[in-house]
Amino acid sequence: MKYIAYCRKSTDEKDRQILSIESQIQEIKDFAQKQNLEVIEFATEAKTAKVPGRLVFEQVLKRIERGEAQGIVSWHPDRLARNSVDGGRIIYLLDTGKLIDLKFPSFWFENSPQGKFVLNMAFGQSKYYVDNLSENVKRGLRQQLRNGVWPAKSPYGYIYNKPAKKHEVDPIKSRFIKKAFQKYADGEWGQTQIADVLFEHDYKRKNGKPLSLNEVVHFLTNKFYIGLFKYNGEWHEGKHEQFISKSLFDEVQRKLSLNKKVFKGHKFSFLGLAKCGECGASITAEHKTKLYKRTRGKVEYIYYRCTKKLKPCTQRYIQEPELEQQLRKIISDASLPQDWAEQWNKWLDRDEITERQQTGQNITEAEGETKRLDEKLNTLLDGYLDGTIEAGVYKNKKNELFENKVQLQDQIVKLQTQGSTWLGPMREFINIAVIGDKTARAKNNADELCSVGKNIGSDYFLTNRQLGVRYKMGFAELAANPNSLSERDRGIGPPSHPWEGRILPVN
Repeated sequence: MKYIAYCRKSTDEKDRQILSIESQIQEIKDFAQKQNLEVIEFATEAKTAKVPGRLVFEQVLKRIERGEAQGIVSWHPDRLARNSVDGGRIIYLLDTGKLIDLKFPSFWFENSPQGKFVLNMAFGQSKYYVDNLSENVKRGLRQQLRNGVWPAKSPYGYIYNKPAKKHEVDPIKSRFIKKAFQKYADGEWGQTQIADVLFEHDYKRKNGKPLSLNEVVHFLTNKFYIGLFKYNGEWHEGKHEQFISKSLFDEVQRKLSLNKKVFKGHKFSFLGLAKCGECGASITAEHKTKLYKRTRGKVEYIYYRCTKKLKPCTQRYIQEPELEQQLRKIISDASLPQDWAEQWNKWLDRDEITERQQTGQNITEAEGETKRLDEKLNTLLDGYLDGTIEAGVYKNKKNELFENKVQLQDQIVKLQTQGSTWLGPMREFINIAVIGDKTARAKNNADELCSVGKNIGSDYFLTNRQLGVRYKMGFAELAANPNSLSERDRGIGPPSHPWEGRILPVN
């Protein structure tokens, strides 16, 4: 008999006593040698078994179903399953004879009614352990919140005292934070300079680069420094020591509010929209004033350019009016006029009724077939108990009927829960496309324009002063059809069922 060895160690395993994957492999090798087992492969996986969906585990079961092996050897049943679905699949494979044997160095099992009963209890105990552990974690979390303790990693400037179970001020890093807050409040440092200073003192991104401007803003708005923290949408009063005064924090927030909206009287509405198409660096915005000596006049303008922080880059600046015009064109190309949207929604209403009727009919038919299978299973059982049907014939036929029933039940659940999953996203898509049409036509709405732009597309990039975009699904379809745009502009009505044969969800 051929066996596949399955070894698993969860990446978030709370029980530190669980053997590592290497230790499990060695234990199984020693066990297999003593038991004279033919192990054809060691399948390893670092993933929790609390929920179904482990890739390697699925591959092992498929190989068992194909007959490539007849048994599984694992260190303990909880390595195979800690949820009712995967545990049930193991039991079912034993019931159908596709899985003939299970071996565990630390657990007794034989393929008998008694053995499967004990195995099922082991799977149940494993699930109970996970559920109980989860509840204990939640209980501990609630207690931490009641005690005013932030239940996560210490923010920069603090260190976590594990024995005392509290966050304490880091005497060195806290000085840099306090200095950054004070310098920003006084107007001596900007966000870029703060990022550079913090970088010098080992406060950086995971990729080893300085903080982005958005991350600097998040740092300057962190209320943890004034004794508050937000968890799961709710504010809590922390018991940790504060080293930023409320007055200093409020002054920084006032400066941030001003700088967010205005820099020397100008908004940077499109900051954060795009990346450089050549080097991938962020796009920054600057305000410039040009003086003309002869006329003593001046011209003020805003332009956007690559920060060139990642590598040498040849891209030049683009002025804000030109950037805004290009964004309006991008949004307009992927928009819908109101009359088109109204007609599309009417077609959706009709399709929803049709789909609901068809789904109901399919469910009724599937339920009827399920009842007929139940009748056949009962008749088959009566024949087996009466002795008119042989055990082998009964077993094979029962498995066949049962598999058909399981497939039908799964089909019913999918029909009940997923019957119209595309209709809601389609309506949302239409609504956003209508807003896009109105926004692209409006004036003096740069902030709203940028917001809509992010809804219809992602991965905006600037190359040779041209704004490019990767449209989201659905909007890409609209933008790719120049005929549709022309027809919209001429007031021609929409084509019938534009989504015929494909779905255009918002992603």
